Amino acid sequence: MNFLSTCKGSLMESFFPQGWDLAKIDQCASGSKADFYLRQPHWHEGFQPVPCESLEQFNAYMGHEIAWTIKEARDRGEKLALILPVGPMGMYQWTVYFLKAWNVSASHVYGFNMDEWSDAEGNTLPPTNSGAFQYAMENSFYNLLGEGTIPVNQRYFATKEQLPTYAAKIAELKQDGAKLAVIYGIGRVFHIAFWEPQFAGEYGSEAEWAAQTHRIGAKLHPLTIEQNAITSFKSRTTLVPCYANTIGPGLFLQADYAIGGADGALGRGMMWQGMSLRTTLKYGPDPWIPSSYMPTLPGKLFFLEELAAPLEPELN
Repeated sequence: MNFLSTCKGSLMESFFPQGWDLAKIDQCASGSKADFYLRQPHWHEGFQPVPCESLEQFNAYMGHEIAWTIKEARDRGEKLALILPVGPMGMYQWTVYFLKAWNVSASHVYGFNMDEWSDAEGNTLPPTNSGAFQYAMENSFYNLLGEGTIPVNQRYFATKEQLPTYAAKIAELKQDGAKLAVIYGIGRVFHIAFWEPQFAGEYGSEAEWAAQTHRIGAKLHPLTIEQNAITSFKSRTTLVPCYANTIGPGLFLQADYAIGGADGALGRGMMWQGMSLRTTLKYGPDPWIPSSYMPTLPGKLFFLEELAAPLEPELN
């Protein structure tokens, strides 16, 4: 039996985003470990997936790549715009470690948080709240850099006041010779930042979708809420906000370089990100699968090697 056919007429049929090709997603999710590593025609020649044997290696590799990007920009005498996630997070301690070891200041960097929890009107938590993404960035990255930190007036957070200014500021920096690098994770429903797949249904063309720079009070997909309940809220779904302010493809697709991370393994053979990673790599660019565009950009995507294993069911 093809169990995909059993979705017809069920709650799941309306639960999944309308534009998802479930058969194609399942095809992306199937296959051997060797098949996982086959380069795809739509990948940028400068795109490279990088396997990591452990979470510790993942954090160190990804942190090194971010630090090296900051160092290279400084060596060239360029400003650098960085779009930054809160998830994954473990790489930031290593970014700080390498920058301090090399005695490299980040004063030439402009940091743009890619998203932030909000209510439906875009109101966000105060930055002193431990649940706010601004709080996480300040305490896990900026404050740890010490004297070589990114200046306060070069830090931008996804509030309803600051987020709409991102596009103009990044354009101004690029005109001044700056490069744009985006650091990203991949959501359970293939989002980048909180740009959700169902948003694709609101636009008449791919070009219109790709021009969107941000959204205030973005309504999150239920699977995004449940993903965050598992990864950030100790399973407590009732604490997870249903909305967020987020950048859109009009910003992340401008990146001169992209550094991605997929660390969604839970132990004992359990994971939440295997299908998301495989679909990101193999689906091909499609607005209903926002992460499918990331392999079209130059950069590296670090991932736990466990996620590349065949995605076959097993009893735990």
